[in-house]
Amino acid sequence: MAEWFVFLPQIRMSLADIVIRARAAEDAGFDGIAFIDHLLAPGAEHQPLWEAMTAATWVAARTDRLRVGHLVLCDAFRHPALLAKQAATLQEASGGRFELGLGSGSIPAELTRFGITEDRASQRHRRLARTLDLLAAHWDPDSDLALPPTPAVPIPLLVGGVGPRTLELVRRHASWWNLPAPHLPRLPELLGEIGSARVSVQQAIGFAGAASDPERVAELARRRFGYLGDGLVCGDAARLRARFAALTRLGVERFYVWFTDFADPATLAEFGESVIAHDAATPSAGERDCRP
Repeated sequence: MAEWFVFLPQIRMSLADIVIRARAAEDAGFDGIAFIDHLLAPGAEHQPLWEAMTAATWVAARTDRLRVGHLVLCDAFRHPALLAKQAATLQEASGGRFELGLGSGSIPAELTRFGITEDRASQRHRRLARTLDLLAAHWDPDSDLALPPTPAVPIPLLVGGVGPRTLELVRRHASWWNLPAPHLPRLPELLGEIGSARVSVQQAIGFAGAASDPERVAELARRRFGYLGDGLVCGDAARLRARFAALTRLGVERFYVWFTDFADPATLAEFGESVIAHDAATPSAGERDCRP
């Protein structure tokens, strides 16, 4: 069976609302939850956005089983030594439930606007490579650069992206490779480029529950997330089971499910009962196309 994470950008909701959704996800059978890491909400800068590591820590303290992480932390926001300490501390505090997702920064304008860095993409990539090397040294108790206490339980590393330089880092460092939703059609061609990393994908869904109107759900999902193209799929439980089963057959071991209704607790509960509880490999009906 695949692993199931809720992808929950911490936008437009209070911290209490985030905890409610996290607990609902845990009750519904999800394995984990992932947040975003930005200073301003992408595409919705007027909306409040909670800081990523603090939000993850808050949720970890208020759940029992759910793993916590990010898609993904921005490398430029944190010095490698500080990131190593933060990750090791959260890993210990959560009882080994923290996973470190890391990227070079997807919105350069955000980095320059707030005076963080004016580095170009190639420079940010070199910094990310250095950070990944340093993390290994900081967490190695035998290294001259060790930062005790080093993690008692290894911290899984996730790197996401599709570029050749990113895939090189996946092969060198990553426990998990994540394919972002807009690039889902490229999954088959990229599988041979990730080495031993396990495969996760980000999938946006417009879930039409038993009491909902599928056409209305799809219309709203397209309005909010149509820019994701094939990374958005809409339909009822049978159609979504077919979608996830097809991805599982390609080798996907984890899904970061991005609900277009912002993970309403009732939606999480029904998804858990009608999708997660079923065998992901069981053939089912075809998926609904979200496009008009």
